[in-house]
Amino acid sequence: MHSIEIVLAMLLAVAASGFLVRVLPFSLPLPLVQIGLGAVISSFNRGVALDPKLFFLLFLPPLLFLDGWRIPKQGLFRDKGVILELALGLVMFTVFGAGFLIHWMIPAVPLPVAFALAAILSPTDPMAVSSIASRAPIPRRLMHILEGESLLNDASGLVCFQFAVAAALTGTFSIANASVTFLWLALAGVACGVGVTYAVNIVQRWIARHFGEEGGSPILVSLLIPFAAYLLAEGVHASGILAAVAAGITMSYFELSGRAAASVRIQRTAVWDMVQFTLNGIVFTLLGEQLPGIVRNAMRSVESGHLDPWWLAVYVAAISIGLMLLRLIWVWLSLRWSILAARVRGQQRASPHWRIIVATSLAGVRGAITLAGVLTLPLALSDGTPFPARDLAIFLAAAVIMVLLLVAAIALPRLLRNLQVPEESDRQHQEDLARKSAAHAALAAVEAERQRLAASADLVEDGELLTACAERVSQLYQRHVDRLGGEADIAPERARRIEQIERQMRLAGLRAERAELFRLAREHKISEEVSRKLVRNLDLLETRQR
Repeated sequence: MHSIEIVLAMLLAVAASGFLVRVLPFSLPLPLVQIGLGAVISSFNRGVALDPKLFFLLFLPPLLFLDGWRIPKQGLFRDKGVILELALGLVMFTVFGAGFLIHWMIPAVPLPVAFALAAILSPTDPMAVSSIASRAPIPRRLMHILEGESLLNDASGLVCFQFAVAAALTGTFSIANASVTFLWLALAGVACGVGVTYAVNIVQRWIARHFGEEGGSPILVSLLIPFAAYLLAEGVHASGILAAVAAGITMSYFELSGRAAASVRIQRTAVWDMVQFTLNGIVFTLLGEQLPGIVRNAMRSVESGHLDPWWLAVYVAAISIGLMLLRLIWVWLSLRWSILAARVRGQQRASPHWRIIVATSLAGVRGAITLAGVLTLPLALSDGTPFPARDLAIFLAAAVIMVLLLVAAIALPRLLRNLQVPEESDRQHQEDLARKSAAHAALAAVEAERQRLAASADLVEDGELLTACAERVSQLYQRHVDRLGGEADIAPERARRIEQIERQMRLAGLRAERAELFRLAREHKISEEVSRKLVRNLDLLETRQR
């Protein structure tokens, strides 16, 4: 198959996977279905030759950018202690614990390569969890913690991975040099991400204000921002990974300004949803396409070490169990520490149900970031010799991803079934507050629009008509009812005039509602999640009115 045919076949497989996951008689996570379809493609193709650096550039920046953009910031700050413990402490615990386990169990894997494999296995994937969450009643707050963890441990795990790979390539590692390098990678990477997003948005607003812009332009620009941030950071030898994450977080704050047009927000959301689904799907489909070759090479690796190929299954099982145990130990220790610290401060904190603790451990499944990262392992060392145990490391990472997905898909629904968790009344309270404040703002905007129209020279004689229209539009916000009847005897010209005036007033009300929602989100009175949901409803209404 030619390259373009392979790409089209993978895109078709990704599209088909969304349908198959719903019609299969048994429940399977979406990534596993995509891996299976990729394996089918491999039967018609000898395998795609991957350039690790190009693969990293194409797939990781947009996925990390979108994670930073859409992560609920209020939940992130509320549970920042727990999230940092999981995203930073657990990553280091996993790198050392799993790294030494892999090297002890498979001596043919050098210690730096073992650390690299453990590092790339440490990031969790919220998309993989979400595919399971639709069938398992995961509490909303736990989902927010898992999403926040995945945002930060993507960066920390990938940075650790890069350090380990560098040590494998050079054969040396210095903690002092690594610490200085890490500070530069982190600070310069974050600065590049924030700077690029800030500069692009400021320039884009200036151009739109002075010259206008096409509807598709801001959407295309948003797609290019993560690549620009990543390439700039890599150009100054900083972390492109952190730059992409920081760019996404900065973009979320620019979004709260409410400057983008409603139609742009709707189209941009649809485009980014498609990009996220496609990129995640292609990564897993590509794994399935590469899997036969990876398995063959991994079997040769163990056979050259005078071991039976069945030892591969033992290695995968041991690493998977090790990762789950390391996560369970860390979660339990972190919980005990949090309860002890609360008691020292004189606070009482109830211990969560043991099933929640186990669910937190099982929900740490790996996904696209792990897969994209491990496929970027160099093909050769600096002296030109093949990178040690590269194929074995890729196989182990891919197999562990599938095992953890299966375990979570089978165990989580059963573990959380009939579990009583306190209802989160805060979300409903925020929605009620947002709707009430937005309605008040809309009523004020409708009255202001009536006064503006009444002051127009060509509408002075229509004072009664303006008042009637304002009352009718106001009733939509006050009672949430349809337009009043009784227009059968109105002349066509007057009916059109009424419709035009009412449309202007409705649009004024919608703009005021949206501005109020953005204000409440900026002041942290409602979460970004609630704001995003309600703003999308208003955008749809405004698009229909226009």
